[in-house]
Amino acid sequence: MILASSFLEDLLRSVLQGTPSGAVFALVAIGFVLTYKTSGVFNLAFGAQAYISAAMFFKARTQWNWSIPLSVLVSVFVLAPAIGVVLERFLFRHLRTASAVSKLVVTIGLSVALPALFEIFADYAPVAGRAPTGIVPEGGSVFYDPLGVYPFSRDELAAMGVILAAVIVLGAIFRFTPVGLQMRAVVESPRMTELNGIAADRVSAFAWALSSTFAGMAGVLIAPIRFNTLISTDFFNVVFVAIAAAAIGRLVSLPRALIGGIGLGWFIAVFNTFLPRWADDHTWLRPLRDNFSNSLPFVVLFAILVFWPAIRRATDVGDPLSGVDPPPAAPAATERHRLLTRFTLLFAVGFFLFVGLTVFFRADRSWVFLVTSAVVLSTVYLSITVITGFAGQISLCQGAFAAIGGFTVFQMADRFDLSVLLAALIGASIAALVGAIMSLPVLRLGGIWLAIATLAFAFFFDAVLVRMSWIGGGDTALLQGTRVPRPILGPIDFGNDKSFLALAVVVFVITSLAVIQLREGTIGRTLRAIRGSEVAAESIGISPAKARIAAFATSAFIAGLGGAMMTMHQENVNYQNNFSPVGSLFWLVLVVTLSVRTVEGAAQAGAAFSMFEPLILKGELFAWLLRAEHRLPGFFPISGKWRFILFGLGAMQFARHPEGLLEHGKRRATAGLNRRLARRDQTRLVSRSADSGGGAT
Repeated sequence: MILASSFLEDLLRSVLQGTPSGAVFALVAIGFVLTYKTSGVFNLAFGAQAYISAAMFFKARTQWNWSIPLSVLVSVFVLAPAIGVVLERFLFRHLRTASAVSKLVVTIGLSVALPALFEIFADYAPVAGRAPTGIVPEGGSVFYDPLGVYPFSRDELAAMGVILAAVIVLGAIFRFTPVGLQMRAVVESPRMTELNGIAADRVSAFAWALSSTFAGMAGVLIAPIRFNTLISTDFFNVVFVAIAAAAIGRLVSLPRALIGGIGLGWFIAVFNTFLPRWADDHTWLRPLRDNFSNSLPFVVLFAILVFWPAIRRATDVGDPLSGVDPPPAAPAATERHRLLTRFTLLFAVGFFLFVGLTVFFRADRSWVFLVTSAVVLSTVYLSITVITGFAGQISLCQGAFAAIGGFTVFQMADRFDLSVLLAALIGASIAALVGAIMSLPVLRLGGIWLAIATLAFAFFFDAVLVRMSWIGGGDTALLQGTRVPRPILGPIDFGNDKSFLALAVVVFVITSLAVIQLREGTIGRTLRAIRGSEVAAESIGISPAKARIAAFATSAFIAGLGGAMMTMHQENVNYQNNFSPVGSLFWLVLVVTLSVRTVEGAAQAGAAFSMFEPLILKGELFAWLLRAEHRLPGFFPISGKWRFILFGLGAMQFARHPEGLLEHGKRRATAGLNRRLARRDQTRLVSRSADSGGGAT
């Protein structure tokens, strides 16, 4: 009886302890469902919007000494809906008929750009060691323990009360008001809604204002419960955990999202309460206790996506009248005039010769390092070209595949004294195997669900696998640094920076040629067929499953090879700086912004990531042009946050121009030059005809 009583008391305590966290997950999940239900957008920028309101509330309370009601009014009920209206008016209004995947890429760009944009214009910087304040006085220091088991803080009680009220209000809006039905109708088909006399723009603006208000409310309520300081990445992590609760509601059910969020909080709390005790009695559970508890939300999410039949049967929201839209245009390279193709080739050869000679004979060590980083990143970005550009799939775990290559090089060199070049090939092969295995359970997922599943794997890798000694090297790799040697090939020692740059260029060129061959070969044509119509592809004998496995494996191999080269280049794994899940999201944003379907796009993205800040933001290019740094204007150097802002906002164009901004610009320029060359050819033909006719006369 004593054991039973103790067990029940511990169970009750863990349930009560998990209720505030579950309330946080439920509030965010409700925000996800609300946004998707009213706009058709799976809003990964929800955390960024929540962060802005939380930071605004913190700044108003601590720096401007505003009252709590005024701070809440401005941060939640003025700033938050204003952001939603602006996003709808200038962005998502033009993306209503875009695919869910295109909208997802745009929200990833916003999640990168919005926090940096706010920090610059609001002059806000996170203050470490100072806990955010809540919406009630002394919210973090006054506790209530009605059952004598677990004390709730005022902030926790306030959050749970707001969530309950929010669910009631939202349920009433969707069930009893005309605007609820109108919002769902606009998501289904704005064109058909307008034919019925409903102002789709006005309804959509109200929906975004409402969902953004919930994001602001979530940020202000979450901050004092979960964080000791305010940084945007913390909000992204909490938001991603809450996706599991939103998935339980299939992104459409508010009550299920509420139940899923609270249930997730309870499950995690119970698991963390009893697993350590069981592990003390059963040694085989200790690895599970040490490594699995941190990844529990990601495992739950992955299991929901893979094993719940309703998720596999779910389809993205689509406009029935979207068929009137024209098909995407062909790549510019296929429509160039032959003279323009020759000129482009000669210009490219001349440009790279000039840059190469300048780097090898004039650049100092820092610039050689930056150029090498650009080349190595370009190799990694080719993996995105394959999986997203060719296969049309959004994979958010490319950083994990690249890290596998980097960690393999470290492990092979550190434990077995193996050649790092051979280790790089082994690491790329292991990454390919992991990519193929990971693709098996998610083959039936499509659209945003596949993207969420790959992101869950990335966070699982970050939370668990990296910390295992036989994968990430444990403390040796993560905390103390990993010394990775440069390769030696026969008499050639690539320890010299410039010789390693030459090796990086060779690897990138070989990989690029392989990617081009893949695009023009059977696999590339198969992927294009599946991307166009999976049903039509199956009707002619194409297996979408085999094609996707091949695409994932190939993409993972390239990412692993690039990650291995990055590790050799830096002579260190540097996991958090190079391969973290949140940081690697920026890779996708950058590649799709520029050109996701071409090798040139990967090269340009690598150069932009590595060189944009020193060349443009720090003014090195202008200093070189002006021949003196002291002649630079006073606004240099510009904050490095502008790199995230510009490229993040550039991702907004992905839905309009899936080929990328550079490919779009190249197509427009090519069309104009083709017209001029065609007129010139026609003039010459007419002139020759006239001369020939004159001679005959």
